Amino acid sequence: MTELSGTTARSWEVPHLEDLPPLEGKRVLLRVDYNVPLADGPQGSRVVVDDYRIKMTMPTINWLTERGAHVTACSHLGRPKGKVDERYSMEPVRARLAELAPGVELLDNLRFDPGEEANEEKTVERLVAGHDYYVNDAFGAAHRAHASVVGPPRFLPSAAGRLLAREVEVLGALLDAPSKPFVAVVGGAKVADKLGVLESLIHRVDTLIVGGGMSYTFLAAMGHRIGASLFDASKLDACKALLDSSVQILLPLDIVVISPDGKINFGGNPEVESLGTTEVAERDIEEGWEGVDIGPRSRAAYAEAIAGAATLLWNGPMGAFEDSRFGEGTKAVAEAVSACKGFSVVGGGDSVAALGKYGLGEGIDHISTGGGASLEYLEKGDLPGLAALRAAVR
Repeated sequence: MTELSGTTARSWEVPHLEDLPPLEGKRVLLRVDYNVPLADGPQGSRVVVDDYRIKMTMPTINWLTERGAHVTACSHLGRPKGKVDERYSMEPVRARLAELAPGVELLDNLRFDPGEEANEEKTVERLVAGHDYYVNDAFGAAHRAHASVVGPPRFLPSAAGRLLAREVEVLGALLDAPSKPFVAVVGGAKVADKLGVLESLIHRVDTLIVGGGMSYTFLAAMGHRIGASLFDASKLDACKALLDSSVQILLPLDIVVISPDGKINFGGNPEVESLGTTEVAERDIEEGWEGVDIGPRSRAAYAEAIAGAATLLWNGPMGAFEDSRFGEGTKAVAEAVSACKGFSVVGGGDSVAALGKYGLGEGIDHISTGGGASLEYLEKGDLPGLAALRAAVR
């Protein structure tokens, strides 16, 4: 694994834990992102399936408690839409947190209160009541102007937790001072979801690699036939403008396609994988056939470009990797990213899931917990939660 070289102009933009006054006997409100998957347990209970997000906050919690602070954590879970819904109770999360950090309190789901997403002042006042300081360690929620994210810094001295501060440092370095060559690999289904990020990265990267469903709008912009593949006509001109830039943009050279009578196994139904015929096509796809993955020539070209990166960003799969027939492209990229000797950053739920599926996470220098927050930060260079910390009372 590679160290992040130097410091970035952005790493100092949020106050850190060390900037807080003495903590002995003080009460700290800690915003975390414990939006973790739950499943049915014994006797009708609910249990945490994956505690990764909880464990990632332990460095912050330990730092605070070791200095005598009383910590009250708060988080959202799911989308209860401003109403109390026991399906989204924090009780299973509270039980797991008690095992990892005894004595740390956890409030119930912030989104049970409609004032959370509406950023109502009375909700903020209830949250901060009885607390001396505020720490935000929920980078995954930092792009939301919600009460628990942007409100407390108006009332309490505030700082970034270890997890949030690291995200800002790493992603800020990608924007401000990446070692060259900088290669970005961007995939996913919808070009509209990633267009803002692409338009930001195009001014910073040396090579932009595009895959997944979003690549077919680019291929159409080049004049290729894309059959029944995903296509966004409203973004055609934007794709053409990116292609006209001076940056090297790599698009699929060959494509795994599925026949019109086939289906893609998105829902975990293996019987679907017996339907239809698959072939490897060149860049022009026959009518009715759909592109579902990059082909072998594309995999080799992408891997070669990734291998030469000094800084590497990967966000988004190369195809419908949930279906075992169409995972080779994403797997090849995951292997190349894991083997890259440059500083590697992976973000996005599907990319992180792919690393786990193929057992390749150990080779990555930074796995972002941000999801949509990571993309918005890379696009805009700031987030509401970060701006709130910088403007916090002192």
